Amino acid sequence: MSEVRVRFAPSPTGNVHIGNIRAAIFNWLYARHVGGKFLLRVEDTDLERSTPEAIRTLLDCMEWLGLNYDEPEVYQTRNVQKHLAAAEKLLSAGYAYKEDKGGKGECVIFRMPKEGRLEYQDLVKGRMRKKAEDTQDFVIVRSDGSPVFHLANVVDDIEQGITHVIRGDDHVENTFKHLELFKALGAEPPQYAHLPMIVNNQGKPYSKRDGAAFVGEFREQGFLPDALFNFLLLLGWAPDDNTEVLSRQEMIERFSLERCKSSAARFDMKKLTWMNGEYIRRTPPSEYTAQFVARVEAAGLSVAGVDLPGIVEQMQVRTKFYSEIPGNCAYFFTEDYPFDPKGVEKRLKVDGVPELLESVAGEYDGLADFNLQSTHDVLAAKAEVSGMGMGAMVHPVRVAVSGLTEGPGLFEMLTLIGRDRVCARLRRVAARLRDGTL
Repeated sequence: MSEVRVRFAPSPTGNVHIGNIRAAIFNWLYARHVGGKFLLRVEDTDLERSTPEAIRTLLDCMEWLGLNYDEPEVYQTRNVQKHLAAAEKLLSAGYAYKEDKGGKGECVIFRMPKEGRLEYQDLVKGRMRKKAEDTQDFVIVRSDGSPVFHLANVVDDIEQGITHVIRGDDHVENTFKHLELFKALGAEPPQYAHLPMIVNNQGKPYSKRDGAAFVGEFREQGFLPDALFNFLLLLGWAPDDNTEVLSRQEMIERFSLERCKSSAARFDMKKLTWMNGEYIRRTPPSEYTAQFVARVEAAGLSVAGVDLPGIVEQMQVRTKFYSEIPGNCAYFFTEDYPFDPKGVEKRLKVDGVPELLESVAGEYDGLADFNLQSTHDVLAAKAEVSGMGMGAMVHPVRVAVSGLTEGPGLFEMLTLIGRDRVCARLRRVAARLRDGTL
């Protein structure tokens, strides 16, 4: 088998859609898996949209995701003379003809077969067939002399020696046209693999209306490149076991077109968010700590005088996005921490809570040792005496000392904050509940 050569051939418009970058990921992994070449071809023939800024955005997205390519990028506009030469060859051989379409001048039109059946073996979808009589001739050079996508695409694939075309299944119909062009130009066609459409919860094509749809938006929202890469791989491909979080090397080793699915792939934002958290959880502690400290300090908070390793240990396993860090743990670093209004309403503005908080503060003050077990035992004893259950003790104390309804285990949180600060907070919140300032 000759060297595998695949390409990513986007049209830069200023945004890179996740469907397009998913195709790039599949091409990249296939090339890396078989030891082939991954190429980038910028289809920049739409001069109004393919601006230098749009191309820079595309290249930046690829670099962010680690999609390195093996030869210098090719710009389609630089190959226009080759496209037009191919059109002349098709005209001379009778595979194309000229016609004035709509009175705007002569176009070059490719002649599709009119008899028999067109078919090809799709590496994902299987055997694809179409009656020749159901096809139509199509324009390959516009009246203004500019090549149409179909011709440029095929000529460039021939020029670059592309062996496999892996792209979205919105191109299935185009492939019948492209194969006829390859045949007419006397070139060996590549093998085709069409990836399933990415759809929303209603089974319709995933778009901007469904939420973030461009790579840049996910980056701005705090998704990690490796998490987004991993997630997009699973939209239309699955390993041979239930593993979902894979290292880049594992993806390369296990990737195959045989395991690509032909049915539509549903975009699940909850799963992507979970996966982002998994990647953060698996980040080396030193790297997470650096991110943690930088974001805490950027929020105007100081990490001086706290048990930073203990806090990091609790927060790393609970972080879904680095951007959430200051808001999810400000209470470790300041006494001026914000309160969740719903948490205050539900957990603190309840009969008997001020008395409970003061009582807990008093007992915590009297503990010989302020630790996980002793702080737990105080609340457990109160729950038993009151008959109200542990939740009625834990929730008010949590909101009082952190302002939040969720976070690390309460007793881990209390020991990290420290006895003096915890007791002062419990008494301060009790007083604010009484005077109506909370």
